[in-house]
Order: sequence, then C-alpha cells, then structure tokens
Amino acid sequence: MATAERDYYELLGVARGASDAEIKKAFRALARELHPDVSKAPDAPERFKEIAQAYEVLSNVESRRLYDQYGHAGLKRGGFTPTDFDLGNLGDIFSAFFGDDLFGRSARGAGRGGDAVAGVRIELAEAYTGVTRPVDVEAATACGRCDGDGAEPGTTPATCPTCAGAGRVQQVSRSVFGEFVRTGTCPNCGGAGRIVVTPCAECGGEGRKLTTKSLDVEIPAGIHDGQQIRIRGAGHAGANGGPAGDAYVEVRVVRDERLERDGNDIVTTVHLTFIEAALGATVSVPTLEGDFELQFEPGTQPGEVRMLRGKGMPVLQHYGRGDQRVLVDVAVPRRLTHEQRRLLEQFEQHSNEDTYRRDEGFFEKLRSALR
Repeated sequence: MATAERDYYELLGVARGASDAEIKKAFRALARELHPDVSKAPDAPERFKEIAQAYEVLSNVESRRLYDQYGHAGLKRGGFTPTDFDLGNLGDIFSAFFGDDLFGRSARGAGRGGDAVAGVRIELAEAYTGVTRPVDVEAATACGRCDGDGAEPGTTPATCPTCAGAGRVQQVSRSVFGEFVRTGTCPNCGGAGRIVVTPCAECGGEGRKLTTKSLDVEIPAGIHDGQQIRIRGAGHAGANGGPAGDAYVEVRVVRDERLERDGNDIVTTVHLTFIEAALGATVSVPTLEGDFELQFEPGTQPGEVRMLRGKGMPVLQHYGRGDQRVLVDVAVPRRLTHEQRRLLEQFEQHSNEDTYRRDEGFFEKLRSALR
C-alpha cells in the first residue's frame, strides 16, 4: 500500500489537531503491535514503514505544517524524503526517534549527536531553476580504527565499578518522612556503563573524530536568501552508538546587478532616452529566462511600470510564479550643443497644450461617459 495515498493522521489513528504527545503515544503503541516478534502478519513490516513515515512527518513542526497546508504534494515540492530505515532492526528506529529502544528502555550512555551547520552561495539564476551543489560539512564521525568503541583495537572496555555496568546510580536518603531514592547518571562512566582502559590511539577514546564530508545538497527552485535546508542524519555522530544529528545548510543568494528580487517578484529598470520615450521604442529587457523584447508606445512616461506576468521566481513549496515589474526611467540630456539647443527651442515653439496632454485614464473616461 503506498503511503502517499494514505492520510498520515488516519495511519496513526489520531485527529488532525492531535498534540505532539498524542501522536508520539499512538506511534509507540502501533510500533510495538507491528514488531516482527509480536505480529506474524505478512504485511507488518510494510505497515510499520508507513506509520514510521507518518510519525516522521507529523512529529516535525515544519513538515507537519507543510503537510497540513498542501498534503503529500507539498511535501514533495518542499524536498521531503522519508528516512530509509533498516526494518531488520526496528529498535534502531525507536532509538533514532526517541533515544531509546522499542520498548522504552533508555540506551545507556547513547546520546544524539549535535547538529552541524554549513553554508553555500548560489546565483539568482540558480535559485530560479533549482540546483544541486556539493557542500562541505565538518562533523564528528565514528572513528574507523575502533569502530566508534573508543577502545584500542585488541582491548575491551571494562565494566564500570561504580554502577556495575548499569550506567545509573541510586542514592538513598532517610528522613522523618521515610526513605527517598534518587537515580541519576553515573558520574564515573557518564552513563555508558563501561570504562575505556586503553583509549584508541586515533580518537583518544572518544570514539569519534572531526572530519569534513561533502554532501550533494538539492536546493529547490524559489528558495530565498538566508533560508536553511535540513539534511537528516548528516550532523555529528551520536555518542556510544546514539543517532546522528542533522546538518543545516544556509543558502545565500548572490545579488544580481540587473535584476532585483522582491519576494517572488523580480524588479528591473529600463532606461529610455527622452526621444525614445516620445517616439516609442523596442528595448531588450533582461529576465531570468533571457532577454525579452519589450515594446514601448510613443509618449511613454517616466515612472511607468510594465508587468511581465509569470516571469518572476517560482513559489517555494507551492505552485505558480511571481511576476516581473519593469520600471521605466527616462534620461533627460544634461549637456547640449548649440545646434541641439536650437532644435529643442524650435520644437518648443511648435508645441501646444495638446502636445503634453495626458491620455484619459479609466476614471477620467468613466467621468466623461457619465457627463
């Protein structure tokens, strides 16, 4: 059954206005029900994949808002790709979502890795079409020498003597009201339950080391300057086998000297001489799709705006495009020769009120018709 055809709220059995806690509770219950050790139904793995994808979308504020507004089409438009989980170990899925195993037990010492941040610069034309760019991300990865164990190959970590491998310690205090038991992370092993006696020579016992990896980042068409793209699991590796963090790539759109962006619209200015404005002219106007021949009628006035419908930016995570506004600037000569001045004076002598009379606009025409 294709998840794209099913409603995510229906899959989890919750209302559209369900809280985060209700969604989490519903997913936990269904996941335990569909675990291969519990369910013998042949479609259990596929159903688990469906509810995992539903929870992945609805547990994230940004993707849930996008889904609520535009449905599955909006998720695809926004570049959402469901995580490809290994269904052979469903406990790892719970660890990725909650930091614990399938039945709610905390992973000892395992912690989610931190998020990594990187940046990329693109041209306005690339923001118009969308582009895939390689981006270098610096993040901690599992040490290859010790496979993230932290211990020198050939050696084995020792059980923590303080917590006896539990990763947590209890303190009992007595008062007139009775006994109080406090449980906390073991201070000796940091919750790992073991002590690295002989640290790995390459990572110093950390199990991770800082490396730079190149990611092919798909930048969607219509992205705005300063927006971030989230890449799940591309951040710092988690401690003691915990899930990796995410990588956030900030996109900076380089300003174009010819075209100015205003939301989803593009604004450009065309320069006409006062002769071209008076007599009319055909001028080449730059657009994101190349130069466009635009005709200006005789008597074009400075400050006029011509609208090119649909020649703006694609609307991010939606359909349609903005427009391009072409602002007319009329250049008036600053320095005249004697002959040019004489000709202009002669022109002025032959001018009258009709020469500069404005054409009637819509409201003027309406008033004339009523009269």
